[in-house]
Amino acid sequence: MARSADLGRKGWHEPRALPLARFAAAPDLADAIALWQSWLADERRASPHTVAAYGRDLAAFLDFLVDHRGGLPSLAELGALVASDFRAYLARRAADELMRSSTARALSVLRGFFRFLDRRGLVRNAALAVVRTPKLPRSVPKPLSVGEAESTLAAAADPERQPWIAKRDWALLTLLYGCGLRLSEALGLTRGEAPLAAGSLTIRGKGGKERVVPVLPAVAEAIAAYLALCPYRLAAHEPLFVGARGGPLHPRLVQGAMQHLRALLGLAETATPHALRHSFATHLLAGGGDLRAIQELLGHASLSTTQRYTAIDAARLISVYDKAHPRAGRSD
Repeated sequence: MARSADLGRKGWHEPRALPLARFAAAPDLADAIALWQSWLADERRASPHTVAAYGRDLAAFLDFLVDHRGGLPSLAELGALVASDFRAYLARRAADELMRSSTARALSVLRGFFRFLDRRGLVRNAALAVVRTPKLPRSVPKPLSVGEAESTLAAAADPERQPWIAKRDWALLTLLYGCGLRLSEALGLTRGEAPLAAGSLTIRGKGGKERVVPVLPAVAEAIAAYLALCPYRLAAHEPLFVGARGGPLHPRLVQGAMQHLRALLGLAETATPHALRHSFATHLLAGGGDLRAIQELLGHASLSTTQRYTAIDAARLISVYDKAHPRAGRSD
């Protein structure tokens, strides 16, 4: 194990002022924590908010060690921890009724901190590798109804707004809903890739994986209408969707536009640009679409990811049953 004096060896960044948590730690461990936070900020480019959040998770673990083992934890003591120590920490969090997602994040922070110590030659402890992360329930996608999706697209094309901006937003949201694209995939399209006629479109998804999606006439018409009014002459290699000054359209502007539409139409907070992708899949499934085909259209690597939409469809069928069946809701 390296001495704490080695923490300042050449090539390392000096810790800079950051929003730090209070750490119950011996001096050598406190020095290592400061360098870890500096590394997060300077090399990993983590935001001050993220650095502070990671610090709180680590501080909570060190506070636990003070109660669990006694005394201020040091680098040597971290190296001596065994799997049962980490499991006791998880048990404490469970007893305190902390959310599993919060515990999973805290455990991830610990893994990252111990990797940092290992790579710097300060502490090596393999015990954490055998501790399982709490299993989290799969989140169920929250799509819009067919009516909500149609109302959203219609409101996006409101002619009272700046005409070409309205056509741009209408075209983009129609593309998300009509082709099931991720927002990043839609914003990654170039002018030369613009689908101006019904047919198909090749999309580069996560990991550079390509897939082909069908283009409905309504999608092609919306994009053609946007380009007809766009005040900028876009070269084939330039982004298809541009901002007010002609540069690439930022995702936050799209999210802001969707936030405006939510308020205008009284939609739930879950009505985001990504919800249009969920709506694409859910509405296809409800219309009799094959789950494997929907998997291909969405670009999911695993069918289990696509199967989340079956839970939504099952819930819809139960709702229809409860409203329509003559004996639904009766106790006799």
